[in-house]
Amino acid sequence: MRFWIDRHGCAKNDVDGEEIIARLEAAGHSYVEGAEAADLVIVNTCGFIEDAKRESIEAVVSLKSAYPGKRVLVAGCLAQRYAKDLEQGLPEADGIVGNADLSAVVSAAQAMEAGERPVMVPESAPSIGTVRRRRRFDFPGTAHVKATEGCSNHCSFCAIPLIRGELRSRPLEEVASECADLVSQGAREIVLIGQDLGSFGRDYGESGNADLSPKSRLPDLLERLTRIEGDFRVRTLYIHPDFFPERMLPLMKDDPRLVPYFDLPFQHASERVLAAMNRKGSGPRYLELIERIREALPDAAIRSTFLLGFPGETEEDFQALRDFQEKAKLDWVGSFAYSREEGTPAYGMRGRVPKKTVEARRKEVEEAQERITREKLGRFVGRELEILVEERVERASEEEERLSLGRAWNQAPDVDGLTVLRGEFAPGVMVKARVLAVNGVDFDALPV
Repeated sequence: MRFWIDRHGCAKNDVDGEEIIARLEAAGHSYVEGAEAADLVIVNTCGFIEDAKRESIEAVVSLKSAYPGKRVLVAGCLAQRYAKDLEQGLPEADGIVGNADLSAVVSAAQAMEAGERPVMVPESAPSIGTVRRRRRFDFPGTAHVKATEGCSNHCSFCAIPLIRGELRSRPLEEVASECADLVSQGAREIVLIGQDLGSFGRDYGESGNADLSPKSRLPDLLERLTRIEGDFRVRTLYIHPDFFPERMLPLMKDDPRLVPYFDLPFQHASERVLAAMNRKGSGPRYLELIERIREALPDAAIRSTFLLGFPGETEEDFQALRDFQEKAKLDWVGSFAYSREEGTPAYGMRGRVPKKTVEARRKEVEEAQERITREKLGRFVGRELEILVEERVERASEEEERLSLGRAWNQAPDVDGLTVLRGEFAPGVMVKARVLAVNGVDFDALPV
């Protein structure tokens, strides 16, 4: 059977999609590019917030409408959390399979081939990340590696533990082996990911997750990766700032392949709001963490996310966040509106913030961050950086300048700005270039 995957959600979902491809191909099925050539269309859904849920459901309805003769399998986070609701309320779905155990996709595909409408929601997988992914959704040269699954922080607004379960770390050597394999295949950037990568290994030796060890094994993993030979770089994404493992800082100072890029989702700076979110931090404590990072690694790039409109957020709370934003001067910030998720502690909290107010606050945050980001990027003008080329820019005529798009170490895939590189280069190669200027949030660079 020929199949195609319609992708939604985050990089972790994409890694799941890559594993789905590997499992189905091992079972004799064939992956094709695009729904037109497929017999089976798999919609790998996201269920994190309301907008993502709506987008995933609309994709299922749209695909079934466009290709009524094809089978549509709903997979991913939305299927894991709402399988029964989708079974009854989404007739366009010819099958539903959760993401707790991705091996179930093979069984679901076989059942659909036999004319059945399977609904499979496994509780958990015996292991994670053990299937070799031969196809990747990343641009050439980049490879995401999932080091953990699930999360045990239980922020009051977050449905991840309901969807992905409690923290489960992969064995350290298993992760290192996968990274070495990817480098041998030509990966120039390894992106380590997890719902909270900073908690990697805190569940080692524990029976369950009720009492996690305070010690993160992420620094041990990074040290192990420095023993891999090759010209590559390692990026770490999604580290909860309340559990930041500072032992990783000297490792990054000693080995430039461990890039000093930190994705720390602070979410807020009002201590009252953070406490209601079931987080331990505060604006002053987060500023101290940022200062320690920059003291150890002066060139560090720090990204974060802010959650606006959490129940009970007052104008005073918002101004505390804005004050933090101006003082922190983060390189990148993404913002999103609070989404009321059933099953989470915040679902029943009072003090809902009007949407109009939330959008006004988001706009203020985003406009301020554009200015801050441009200021922060200015420190790179005139400097030489290694640019990982992702794609060539198509030209409308032969007279147009040849250009390529890529990323420097301070630009994470999909979420940050890009580097516009003068010249045409093969995707997947590293090119040393001098930054000429900052255009918006992008670099204009000339190869040297």
